[in-house]
Amino acid sequence: MRRNLHNTLIWLVIMGVAVGLSMALSGIYDDNNPFAMPVFILAVVLIARLTDGYGYGIAASIVGTFCVNYMFSYPFWEFDVTYSGYPLTFTVMLAVSLIISTLTTRVKRTEQLKYEAEREKLRANLLRAIAHDIRTPLASILGASSSLQAQALPPEDRAALVKEIHRDAQWLVRVTENLLSVTKFTGGDVALKKTDEVLEEIVGSAIVKYRRAPDALPVEADMPEDILLVPMDATLIEQVLINLFDNVSAHAGSATRVWLTARREDGAVRVTVEDDGDGIPPALLPELFAGGPRRLSQNRSDDKRNMGIGLSVCQSIIRAHGGQLTAGKSDKGGAAFSFTLPC
Repeated sequence: MRRNLHNTLIWLVIMGVAVGLSMALSGIYDDNNPFAMPVFILAVVLIARLTDGYGYGIAASIVGTFCVNYMFSYPFWEFDVTYSGYPLTFTVMLAVSLIISTLTTRVKRTEQLKYEAEREKLRANLLRAIAHDIRTPLASILGASSSLQAQALPPEDRAALVKEIHRDAQWLVRVTENLLSVTKFTGGDVALKKTDEVLEEIVGSAIVKYRRAPDALPVEADMPEDILLVPMDATLIEQVLINLFDNVSAHAGSATRVWLTARREDGAVRVTVEDDGDGIPPALLPELFAGGPRRLSQNRSDDKRNMGIGLSVCQSIIRAHGGQLTAGKSDKGGAAFSFTLPC
């Protein structure tokens, strides 16, 4: 009901503007208005684009045709379809309006279907990534806890098992945080809410949370001197940064440090996360954002942890903000992930 009222209001406003504009043009041209027909065709296009279904666009086509005949064609303020050329003119106008309305509605529906397919793919990638992250740490926790219960172990062995349980539990907490953060993004009924945030604060918070991980590497942040105020969903962008940091820890092999830089760039801010590890094998670059668990380093045998919410989900979050996430080789020898945020 609410959507119908919204569509009706759009229809009335656009048709009212078309009538008002055509009347103004008729006053300028002493009733010989050559622009009424294209004005109403434009109104039909806008209504078809901004409303749902075929009905509103078709209604606009019919009403617009009669308005041009009655108000803006000789004899003015009366219907007359007997004048030479009128039947053909208005038949063509009605046909053109109906075709445009139908095509516009079909394009909208095609875009909606494509969006829904992308969203379902995003959900599948998320579930795959989370399932991969949870499976091995859970098995490790179960194995370590069983050993503690069933065996009389020396204190140092018990301490090592407790440390391993604690580490894996921390990782599961991080995965859960990722899942909760991204759920609102992948849900169909929740819109992305962006507010102006100081980028340096988001970066600082992400670094602090990343450093809680046992295998966290030192992070050097290079930020501009001036304040970067960027519209974003702060929780999601923070999770993207944390996952890019975690990606270095899990897959960068010989990496010893992480570098983060932020710079203004043509009406946007570019954030880059680099490391000095093994880098990304060139063969993986074309499918890096395709989704699903994958090992980014061919030299690393530990496939225990995947990228927390998946690189494909990170890319979708950045795209939802109007930016783009890319990957390549860093000047420091390892991998470089870079994304933009319009500001």
